[in-house]
Amino acid sequence: MKAGSNLEKVLEGGYFTVTAEVGPPKGTLANVVKRKGELLKSYCDALNVTDNQTAIVRMSSWSGCILLKDMGIDPVMQMVVRDRNRIAIQSDILGAVALGIRNVLCLSGDHQKFGNHPTAKGVYDIDSIQLIQTLKTMRDEKKFMNGEDISGEVQLFIGAAENPFADPFEYRVMRLVKKVKAGADFIQTQGIFDVGKFIKWMGMVRDQELDKKVHILAGVIPIKSVGMARYMRDNVSGISVPDAIVTRMEGAKDVKEEGVQIALETIDQIKEIDGIHGIHIMAVAWEDIVPVILERAGLLPRPIL
Repeated sequence: MKAGSNLEKVLEGGYFTVTAEVGPPKGTLANVVKRKGELLKSYCDALNVTDNQTAIVRMSSWSGCILLKDMGIDPVMQMVVRDRNRIAIQSDILGAVALGIRNVLCLSGDHQKFGNHPTAKGVYDIDSIQLIQTLKTMRDEKKFMNGEDISGEVQLFIGAAENPFADPFEYRVMRLVKKVKAGADFIQTQGIFDVGKFIKWMGMVRDQELDKKVHILAGVIPIKSVGMARYMRDNVSGISVPDAIVTRMEGAKDVKEEGVQIALETIDQIKEIDGIHGIHIMAVAWEDIVPVILERAGLLPRPIL
């Protein structure tokens, strides 16, 4: 059954869509989420709430989504399979739907060894593709994974992440094929710095006609510092940061402005790629820059549907 979330309406309406991320606090301060929501609500069509991102314990995604929803914002609940078995996953989905959350982004989750509880046991009872299939079955067939019936409608708009840059590059599009077949309605990609490589990936996506079957939002990460540029180039698996980007940041008089310029140039190039339906901005600990980027990119005002 169609969810009718704002995100779905904007994408189905053919508008160039904008989403961004809200990182919950490592604590109980609801105002942290509310401040970010207030900052971004007029600039984005929906806001993701991350789920223990980088395997660091934070306020839960669903609670952050409820805080945003109470502010009139369309939330996207991120869900990782690292921390829950199939019982907990299906239970959390029922609870989220009952509370009015309509968008869910299905993820594997960063390995726990990278987080602040490195000896935690990873669950991985099902993988992210099976999670997509599970949500589709719950929505379309009103059934749990074990085949039992669900009482009530399960209104969901199902999302997935995709990394166009991970190796082996030639096989990345086949993973997207699997996610679309499993039931993904929209895709948010890893941050894009190597636009040329992303254009090649999108060519393979169009060859499979996947752009006609799923809404693709291209990831944009504003770079705040030279150290961040170097760290992503050297240490973050699956992100392709060309040396030229790092050199630009190193030579800039105003480093933050140069980071904004790179983001704006990337957005301009993304907008020209056939099959792209919008952007997803991941401003890590720099949410304040999102309104600036969207205004300078000419992506305002957002549609009201």
